[in-house]
Amino acid sequence: MKRRELLASVATMVVLASAPLDLALAAAEDDLMTPGPLPEKAFGDEKAPVTVVEYLSMTCPHCRNFHTEMWPEIKKQYVDTGKVRFIFREFPFDPRSTAAFMLARCVGEDKWYPAVDLLFRQQEKWAAAQDGRQALQSTMAITGMGQKEFESCLTDQALLDKVSAVANKGKALGVDSTPTFFINGKKYAGALPLAEFAKIVDPLLPAE
Repeated sequence: MKRRELLASVATMVVLASAPLDLALAAAEDDLMTPGPLPEKAFGDEKAPVTVVEYLSMTCPHCRNFHTEMWPEIKKQYVDTGKVRFIFREFPFDPRSTAAFMLARCVGEDKWYPAVDLLFRQQEKWAAAQDGRQALQSTMAITGMGQKEFESCLTDQALLDKVSAVANKGKALGVDSTPTFFINGKKYAGALPLAEFAKIVDPLLPAE
């Protein structure tokens, strides 16, 4: 076989070998971006060049630190400016985290993120409390949630199943710790300081 024919043959084999991988990556990204049984909780322009999906747990101290210390500046610099669309998804590791996610969903669309923010900022008061139920009820009372609504929410089996389904989808995507981020489909585990977030995201943005 001539050298030119050999090179062409090798090139063809490389293309064919990479095609299944490319298709698998595309399928995985499509699966990642397919909404689950709960409405997506997203901030930012749907047409933003970068999409970030975060799987988080309400009892995770690293998640709390990200959302109280890093998220406000990321939101200001990237989300509010139309550069990034940021999606939050439930990934509870324990019953208290599951309960907190359910309560945030029950409090109402307009109060969802304020409730999440409150729960993170009050995390030490309810996540490790001896009476977790009472501690959560006291925390949610700040949002205006009454006892009857609190009890009704925590006994909503359909909502519990949906939160579990969101978490199971995360597991299928390879999530095994929190926080875990998917940035334009690529997985990053662990809290991302602003500088590290910028290092990942900035090269994905169109030149200004």
